[in-house]
Amino acid sequence: MRNNLLLTVLLLAAGNLFAQQTGELQQYRRSALAEMMIYHSEDEFGKEIYDAFTSKPVSDKYDDHNFGINVIDNDSIPNVKKHSHGLIKAQMGKVLNAQDVKKNAQTLEKIINDAEVAKVMVGKWFGLDFDNFDIQTATFNVDLISQRGQYNASDLDVALAQQTTRGVAALSDAGEELIGNTYLLVSDMTYVTAEEKAAVAKAVMSTLGSIADALFGGTTGKDIADLGGDIADSFTGFTVKTHSYLFQLDWNDSIAAIFYNNYYTATPNPEKILAFLDDPTTFRMKYVAHEYEYNAKSVIVGQYDRKELVKMVCTRSIDKNIAALQLAYEDFKVKTPVYEIVTNDKGKITGYTAKIGMKEGISEKSKFQVIQRIVDPETGKSKYKYVASLKPQKGKIWDNRYNAVTEKAEGSELRATTFQKTGGGEILPGMLIIEGKYRKVTE
Repeated sequence: MRNNLLLTVLLLAAGNLFAQQTGELQQYRRSALAEMMIYHSEDEFGKEIYDAFTSKPVSDKYDDHNFGINVIDNDSIPNVKKHSHGLIKAQMGKVLNAQDVKKNAQTLEKIINDAEVAKVMVGKWFGLDFDNFDIQTATFNVDLISQRGQYNASDLDVALAQQTTRGVAALSDAGEELIGNTYLLVSDMTYVTAEEKAAVAKAVMSTLGSIADALFGGTTGKDIADLGGDIADSFTGFTVKTHSYLFQLDWNDSIAAIFYNNYYTATPNPEKILAFLDDPTTFRMKYVAHEYEYNAKSVIVGQYDRKELVKMVCTRSIDKNIAALQLAYEDFKVKTPVYEIVTNDKGKITGYTAKIGMKEGISEKSKFQVIQRIVDPETGKSKYKYVASLKPQKGKIWDNRYNAVTEKAEGSELRATTFQKTGGGEILPGMLIIEGKYRKVTE
């Protein structure tokens, strides 16, 4: 096998290949998401951040496409900046500029492609059994695509589908709607402790005090320094600085044709499987977007041990970046079904609910479209039709952030966000809600 690193990925990759998401959220097509983090061994809280990341819940708005390797050790990353190993790091008083972000993204893209992660992503879509890999018995299948896309499995039979116009359209639709919307989010989390913030505040005030003493004499400096000490004593907890880099599987009709024609096999064929694993250039991940989250004023209500506090802060920080990336990158947008139509005692419609909330970045200023997915009977491909416009109702935005219920945060007692219609036609349960304007919608 050409690449030993690929073999490591294959042997360590987690299973759950055929695991299905349950509940009402299964009835629509979601993007597939895998996540990785950058581990900084030198950080005091590095181990806690590592444990928090590897135990945090997977977002229920995406299909889980994770595999066994989800941590990149910063010590193993080649120099990005001269005279220093690893990524350019966000630290207290150090904000990454656009050039820093670009260098980090380029380095991560190279690492990911050298590790042939895209090949693992494609293999997972097509049922290559990484847990029990045996070159003599390995095969591909379309089971996962059928499950996630609500396709009829027989329509996706590759050998038959390629012989009909409708079959080719179905394969193309599956590629565009599912496989092409496969993402990897790499989050680089560094922390700022209360002590660091307090030390900076104390240093600034001590400097001001020294200047004051020099100008006016007296004990002004001592008074300000004492105030700095009081501030240090009052700080608790810490916050994280999270840089998230989003990568997308490069998948189009040309790449799909290479895969179906040269590699796909539903029966054991070691030559085709080996050819797939040895392909050096066809399957790649491409960098598409970056997001940065840091809230120095974040407040955590309640008492937590250090481990749980780190987990909550890290989870919420990544969720904020995912919410921002949804708005920044069109194809990453989350489509959520209308959960319920709300009526009053007289049967009049007063609102519509959906299972999204503050975790997805919803505020009173957010705007949404309601769209309907329609399968073209002639081509078998999906289309999206505009139905109506919505906005969240004041006081009825669900706080679904991690541990919000434990904190008894306002809105955490809700089980969905309630929206009101601002224009358009009839909204029915199961239609999809998407934030902002969706370019694939036809009026």
